Amino acid sequence: MASSRQPSKPITILFTCVGRRVELLQAFRAAATRLGVELRLVGLDSDLTAPGLFCVDTPVVVPRVSDPGYLPAVLAAVEAHHATALLPTTDTDLQVISDHREPIAACGCVPLIGAPEVIRLCRDKTLTFEFLRRAGIDTPQTWTPKQLDGDKPPALPAFIKPRTGSASLGTHRIDSADELAFYLRHVPDPIVQEFVAGTEHTLDVYVGLTGEPRCVVPRARWQVRTGEVSKGVVVKDLEVMRAGQRVVAALGDSLRGLVTLQCIVTPERRIRFIEINPRFGGGAPLGIAAGADYPAWLLEELLGRSPTIAFDGFQHGLCILRYDWSVFVPLGPDARPKLTSPLAPPPPFLPGR
Repeated sequence: MASSRQPSKPITILFTCVGRRVELLQAFRAAATRLGVELRLVGLDSDLTAPGLFCVDTPVVVPRVSDPGYLPAVLAAVEAHHATALLPTTDTDLQVISDHREPIAACGCVPLIGAPEVIRLCRDKTLTFEFLRRAGIDTPQTWTPKQLDGDKPPALPAFIKPRTGSASLGTHRIDSADELAFYLRHVPDPIVQEFVAGTEHTLDVYVGLTGEPRCVVPRARWQVRTGEVSKGVVVKDLEVMRAGQRVVAALGDSLRGLVTLQCIVTPERRIRFIEINPRFGGGAPLGIAAGADYPAWLLEELLGRSPTIAFDGFQHGLCILRYDWSVFVPLGPDARPKLTSPLAPPPPFLPGR
């Protein structure tokens, strides 16, 4: 983990779609404390009941991402709060934020996101498949409905999922031709993917402000809830780490912050990549707890420093066992959702460290 430093100028990080990312917020607070950095957290969300809004210094309610007023509200928040950096936390607004990186940067804020064409490639699973194949990276065969030949259906079992989906929504295993026909009608804009047996891994790849993949932390997924790991373990597997490094390097150097990859390691040791999420993933706190101090590294880079980052500088075998924590908010006589102080602050990230 990063060592303590002398106090520096304050940093304000603005989190969009902050939702339930309380643990990540607290990890940034803990890093700032260790570094002796004054940090302010601004959280944006369209839902007044998003827990993250009650765990930041400044909560801001904005329109939904699909609303034309979303981007102006984001830009207004960046300007009003003098944001040092903008950090997206879900897939929902990645494209709109990336498409407007220049206006954000013009406000003196660093958007922690890649170039529009790279985000488009990552968000569209067909484009992801084509990119990985061109780059010579192992990935399951993927078909659009138009590419499926009725006389030669894909081998079963298979998987079907939305072409631009996230959080495992609309993802189904297909075990029969009848199931395939049914889900092709009911999954929006679907793709069909070859079934791959093995252990699913998430790889957190730190690229910071340079776009260079400098640390790769694989996490074997033991249990997943709504697309996010609830039980898992850090696995220091150099072959998997190098494979993840190749994927991110092939995307170019426009990416910023953290990139989250999904792959399946088969019993024969094939490493087959299935998704690229160019943002902090929900399980990133596990890598942070294992010693890959992404928040501290980012803060140091934002301050113009050069943090020391070891490619394999993290603990093998650290396990995460997640549970829910509650924010209790007194709403008053009308019992309507509103932004107000919770009864207690969120717990610290790794207390005592």
